[in-house]
Amino acid sequence: MPGFRELCEKRFHLSENKTDLRTEVLAGATTFATMSYVLATVPNMLSNAGLPKGAILTMMIIMIVACSITMALYTNRPFALAPGMSSVAIIGSTIREIGIPLEVAFGLILLSGVIFVLISFIGLRELVVNAIPGSVKISISAGIGLYIALIGFKSGHVIVSTPMNSLAFADLHTPSVLLFTAGFLSLLWLEAIRFRGSMIMSILFVTLLGIPLGVTTVPDTMLNSPAPVGSIAFRIDILGALRPEYFPWLFSFFVPDFFGTMGIILGVASRAGWLNEKGDMPGIEKCFKIDSLSTVAGSFFCMPVMTTYLESASGVEDGGRTGLTSIVTSILFATMLLFTPIALMIPPVATAPVLSYIGLQMLSSMKNICYDDITEAMPAFIAVGMTIFTNNIANGLSLSVLSYLLLKIAAGRWKELHPAMYGLTLFLLYYLSTL
Repeated sequence: MPGFRELCEKRFHLSENKTDLRTEVLAGATTFATMSYVLATVPNMLSNAGLPKGAILTMMIIMIVACSITMALYTNRPFALAPGMSSVAIIGSTIREIGIPLEVAFGLILLSGVIFVLISFIGLRELVVNAIPGSVKISISAGIGLYIALIGFKSGHVIVSTPMNSLAFADLHTPSVLLFTAGFLSLLWLEAIRFRGSMIMSILFVTLLGIPLGVTTVPDTMLNSPAPVGSIAFRIDILGALRPEYFPWLFSFFVPDFFGTMGIILGVASRAGWLNEKGDMPGIEKCFKIDSLSTVAGSFFCMPVMTTYLESASGVEDGGRTGLTSIVTSILFATMLLFTPIALMIPPVATAPVLSYIGLQMLSSMKNICYDDITEAMPAFIAVGMTIFTNNIANGLSLSVLSYLLLKIAAGRWKELHPAMYGLTLFLLYYLSTL
């Protein structure tokens, strides 16, 4: 054991980062507990697009482990990666509904990752940050958040689409609605008392409650070998993704990934005390490189955008300061490969409250919109409103950017527009003309 401690000290510089082996192990376990809801939510959502749950679960665990360990060894930071919920929602719902082939969708994810890679390795981070208006970036995430919340309510059979193409309450007396309500209330209570792992506890609670109600099917065995992943390997159409009308979807994958990663890293770094006097984190480009390369790698195996998870902050709050935290998290995820039947038995209604809660959390960024400035507030409203009203994230994004440009020009404030906005507008106009 002393030899192992010395190895960890030498590789992760524990003393230099004011931590120790015990703290890092506990922090890694905390991160796993707060992230483990992805074991149920992601396969359930992607199965709606026709992807096999078993293969998706196996591949997702492999990617989480591989990407998180790479992040740990290359950056020595306690960041864990997993499929981003916004991209999971797009693949699991929108893409299927509008008829974009899955292979094209993962081609778009590959292209968004390549753009991220180029930005990370060439050092164009500040250029991209300045090119896209802040209100547009914020509202895109908020719009996707509401979209995810709506998916949660639909998965819980609380809300249904009517023949008049509107939304309404479903039959509120069904077991599914009862389970959703129990799960949502338990999640809110656990969050209120700041319980670590509140989401996975809510999922487990609803899953167990669903057994006597006939909603949860108990497998014959809790142990099993991982499902094969051959059916989801290399299902990708890169040439098809290059069609101009798909450009807004490329933007929809890239923007939440790039700016979400930046916000999460800087937010966690602030809590850990890693920011310099300029408000930046030394070595942040290393994190971007791993994050972007992870997206590219995952796209070849039907993985939505692989991104740094905000839940990494829970490990930091528990004292995690080095990559050893992510190593521990990865080991715990790897053990779940032997318990896949447990994850696969979880019904969609058990993950529905978590999706709704995650979506509502994503609305918090809207507080940063300047509502006294119509040229900022209206594009933000359009992004959120049109995403929900048209049931299409790309529509909300396109109309938001176009309205931003038109309002700035009409107000005589065209100098506030980055030159790249004009080129982006041409692509978005072409997309809207194809609807």
